[in-house]
Amino acid sequence: MRVMARDPMIENSKKMSWLLRHGASSQGITMDEAGWVAIDDVLRALRLSRGELDAVVRDNAKSRFEVDGPRIRASQGHSTAAGAVSLAALEASWLRFAGPGPLWHGTSAAAVAGIAREGIQPIARTHVHLAAATDSQVGKRANVAVLIEVSVPRLHAAGIAVLQSPNGVILVRSVPVSCIVGLVGVTREGRAREAELRALLGI
Repeated sequence: MRVMARDPMIENSKKMSWLLRHGASSQGITMDEAGWVAIDDVLRALRLSRGELDAVVRDNAKSRFEVDGPRIRASQGHSTAAGAVSLAALEASWLRFAGPGPLWHGTSAAAVAGIAREGIQPIARTHVHLAAATDSQVGKRANVAVLIEVSVPRLHAAGIAVLQSPNGVILVRSVPVSCIVGLVGVTREGRAREAELRALLGI
């Protein structure tokens, strides 16, 4: 059987994502409250050249990374165990989302029952990721079964700040069930169960 060669760019991107979102503290790297770390620390920890790091930042399809002088961070997606990151500091570094919506959250069909009970929660991440369009390449996971439609006016009415990272991902601390207004199946399973899942959500 032929084994496909690994793409070094993809491998480096995955390593950087892990380090900047989840693993800095475990590698002894100092991260500030907004997720910034020294580029030199990243190069040492991952054994990358500056050229390799710059190529990942430049060519990453989802613009996952930001560089500011001698420091770098993941645009979003930090875990709550990422170290020193704080909700307030991250949110202060993002923009307010000014669009009318709707917003979309991709998930599995199996997750809808839990969402119907508790809303959309960030689980081990700092924020829930949403997308501004159903065909967006950022803000939702790949290969999801359903897209859940979220109302921006209802989020605002619930006192929930709607923010946007530099790469276009929409972020909120959570999505109450009352802010969910629609569901669309995007796979065979999702389409087959669409009516059932809508009923679970009461929409």
